[in-house]
Amino acid sequence: MTTASPTSVDSVPAPSEETDSGGVLSGPYRALTLGIVSVVLLLAFEATAVNTAMPVAARQLDGLGLYAFAFSGYFTTTLFALVVSGQWCDRRGPLQPLFTGIAVFGAGLVVAGAAPGMWVFVAGRAVQGLGGGLVIVALYVVVGRAYPERLRPAVFAAFSAAWVLPSIVGPVVSGAVTQHLGWRWVFLAVPVLILLPLAVMGPALRRSEKAQPVATGADFDRRRTLLAAMAAVGAGLLQYAGQRLDLLGLLPAAAGAALLLPAVLGLLPAGTLRAGRGLPTVILLRGVAAGAFFAAEAFIPLMMVTQRDLSPTLAGLTLTSGGLSWALGSMLQGRPGAERYREAMIRGGFVLTAVAIAGAALVLVPAVPAWVAAAAWGVGGIGMGLAVASISVLMMRLSAPEDAGANSASLQMSDALGNVLLVGLAGVLFAALGGGSVAAAQEGTGGAGSSGAFAVIFLTMTGVALLGALVSGRVRKA
Repeated sequence: MTTASPTSVDSVPAPSEETDSGGVLSGPYRALTLGIVSVVLLLAFEATAVNTAMPVAARQLDGLGLYAFAFSGYFTTTLFALVVSGQWCDRRGPLQPLFTGIAVFGAGLVVAGAAPGMWVFVAGRAVQGLGGGLVIVALYVVVGRAYPERLRPAVFAAFSAAWVLPSIVGPVVSGAVTQHLGWRWVFLAVPVLILLPLAVMGPALRRSEKAQPVATGADFDRRRTLLAAMAAVGAGLLQYAGQRLDLLGLLPAAAGAALLLPAVLGLLPAGTLRAGRGLPTVILLRGVAAGAFFAAEAFIPLMMVTQRDLSPTLAGLTLTSGGLSWALGSMLQGRPGAERYREAMIRGGFVLTAVAIAGAALVLVPAVPAWVAAAAWGVGGIGMGLAVASISVLMMRLSAPEDAGANSASLQMSDALGNVLLVGLAGVLFAALGGGSVAAAQEGTGGAGSSGAFAVIFLTMTGVALLGALVSGRVRKA
C-alpha cells in the first residue's frame, strides 16, 4: 500500500478510475475507509453485545417465548428500510440515509434498554432495524461509488475484519455489564459509540459526494415503497401467527403470506425465488446464508445458558471464534488470484457453514465438552466469510452503476428476509417443542423438551445451508 498524503476535495477518484495503484488505505481512500469501517464496527459491537445479553433480558422480562421475535423483529422493519434506503441513495446519494439511519438506530437502543416488558423490548429492536436497514444499503452504495472494482473485495474484507475486535471484547464487556450492572446498560451505553463514526466519516463522505454528485429531483418509486411496507407487515403477521400456535393463528398467517409473497416477487430481481442464473441466484444465496447461520447463532447463547449452565459471558464468548474466522475467510477471498475461484468459494462456504451448525448441536450431548460449540462456530465463520463477501463482490460486478443502490437493497432485502423467515421458523419450532418454558430455563436445566427443540433447529438450519451449496453453481450466467 502507498502512503501518499490525502488529496484535495475534488480529487477523490471515481470507481471506474483504475490508474491509482494504491490500496484502500492509500491517500485518496484512507479517511473514507476508516469512516465506513467505524460504522461497521459499531454495528458489530451492538450485535455481539446483544447476543450475550439477550438470554438474560428475555428471562427477566418474562418473554422467553418471544426470544426469537426479538431477533426477527429487527429484520422485519429492516425489510422496509432497505428499499427506502436504496431509492434514497440512488436519488440523493448515500450521505443522508447513512446519518439518518445511525440516529434511528441509536433511538432504538434507548427504547430497548428502557423497556418495561418484552413487547416494548421487541418494539425497540424494530426501531433499531429501521436504522440498520438505512445504514447498510448506504454503506454498500458508498463502496460502489467511491472505490474501483479492484478494491471492492478488500473493502468487504475490511468490513469483516471490523467484526474481530467486537467479537473478542463484546461478549466480555456485555457479560460483565449484564452480571454487575444489568442487561439494560448493554443497550443504553452503546449509543455513545455513535459519536465516533459521526466524527470520522462526515468529512470523507462529503468529499466523496462532492466529487461524484448525484442527480436530484427524481421522485421515490411509490409502488416499490408500498411493496416494501407489504413485505414488512406480511413478515410481522407470519411471526405473530407462529407465536400463537393455535387455530386463530391461521388468519394472520394467511394474511401475512398474501402480503409477503407478491411483495417479495416485486422487490427482488426476476427469477430470484427460482434461482435464475446470475444475479437472481446471487441475491437468493445471500438470504439463504444469512438466515441459516444467524438462526442457529441466535440460539447458541441460550443453549449454552440453559443446557450447559454457563454464565452469559462464557455463553457469548462461544460466538467469538465465528467473528474472528469470518474476518479470515473474507480476507482469503480478497487475496490476489482468488477471483478465478469465486464460485468454488461460495459453495465451500456453504458446506463449512453446514458443518459448523451440525457441530454446534453436538454440545447437546452431555459428554461433549462445551468448547466444541466454539470450535464449530470458528469453522462456520470461515465459511460465511468466504461466501458472503464473494456474493457481495459478484453483486457489484453484475450491477450497472445506476442500479447499484437498487441491487444493494435487493441483496440486503434477501439477507433480512432470510433472517426473518428462518429465525422466525426457529422460534416457532422452539416454542412448539417446549423450548419456551421460562421455568425450565430459570432453573438452568432446560429439560428434554427444550433440548430436543435446539436439536431440531440446528438440524433444520444444517439442511438449509446444504441446499445453498447445491444452488451455488447457478451464480454463473448461462
